[in-house]
Amino acid sequence: MKVEGTQFLLDDQPYRFAGTNYWYGAYVGAEDPARLSAELDFLAAHKITNLRVLAVSEKSELTRAVTPAMLDAEGTLDATLVKGLDRFLAEAGKRDMKVVLFLTNFWQWSGGMTQYNQWFSGTPLLDPDTTGRWDDYMESSADFYTCSGCQAHYQSVIRQLVNRVNSVNGIAYKDDPTIMSWQLANEPRPGGNEYSQSRADAYVAWIDTSARLIKSLAPNQLVSTGSEGIKGSQESKDTYLRAHQSPYVDYMTVHLWIKNWGWFDIHNAETTIETAKTNALNYLREHNAMAMQLGKPLVLEEFGAERDEGELAPETSTLYRDDYYRTVFEFIEENTGKAFAGTNFWAFAGAGRAGANPELWAPGDDYLGDPPQEPQGLNGVFDSDSTTLSIIRRHADRIRIGPIKTAP
Repeated sequence: MKVEGTQFLLDDQPYRFAGTNYWYGAYVGAEDPARLSAELDFLAAHKITNLRVLAVSEKSELTRAVTPAMLDAEGTLDATLVKGLDRFLAEAGKRDMKVVLFLTNFWQWSGGMTQYNQWFSGTPLLDPDTTGRWDDYMESSADFYTCSGCQAHYQSVIRQLVNRVNSVNGIAYKDDPTIMSWQLANEPRPGGNEYSQSRADAYVAWIDTSARLIKSLAPNQLVSTGSEGIKGSQESKDTYLRAHQSPYVDYMTVHLWIKNWGWFDIHNAETTIETAKTNALNYLREHNAMAMQLGKPLVLEEFGAERDEGELAPETSTLYRDDYYRTVFEFIEENTGKAFAGTNFWAFAGAGRAGANPELWAPGDDYLGDPPQEPQGLNGVFDSDSTTLSIIRRHADRIRIGPIKTAP
């Protein structure tokens, strides 16, 4: 895989994809290989061939962090989980899928940057799920970029994984064509809600340093940031652009969350959906223009919406979600060949089903597309969501053929 201008090239042909977030790939690979095989077959049958996956979770006492975790404070990778990641990559490779591996998390649901800070700076865990102090949490999490012990540990983990030889197929990770991209983190942000030039500078420097390291280890694989876009850059277009100007960052990413950003209310869906779609398309246009400015491909790698009335059960309807997916996909299809080159919806829940209390994930429950800090079934697309899956499959067919023009 390589980049040429605003295109991905695979075997010298344009590579455009419809994908999903499958954060729990290593977990299901470790704990339920039969489910893994069945779900990868299901995704392939629906032409969903690009998977964005959590590579490293940090062992933590945060109340909603997933357990078990991949990494501890000593730098040891959990033997079972890392073999699960081996199996996942091997099985994805058998199906000619591509994988994006994100290497830590700005958010608390997998331990993440705040756990690094607790390990190496001794700062307390500001658990936003118990304190409700999200801005304080984000400010603390961003201290990761300037914590020297955190960075040494993070870089050591990168070296371990990039140089790892897969125990299933014998292929070194750095040589595995299944790995499309090493991603620095899930939704890294410069800090909290208030813009800070010094924090922005530290964030941009961290991106350049980390991406350069990965490129030195795996020159034939791509590197990406995992950024949400302007919303994840303290509303600073300049910070987002500077973060992606590094020559070691191959392509740009954008995420789109109409509920989280106050654009859509599922309990007032009829009166908010049109404004939400308008805002969403404007946000995508703005990022398409910035990617064209930098001359790099752009991937919409997270977007989603709730089921109707905020229900969680897979048998409930998805009329508004389907309408939203259709709108977003059509826009991407029209702009493929400019900068947009792929999509990853959030997220695939597959054959998993929520436990006894769907409002709160607990150890032993199935892994779903919704991570542990969210109600289980909130944004996940189940294997029974036939209407949504039909829309995704149509998109998969259309995005591959290049720009699709709508009727005037």
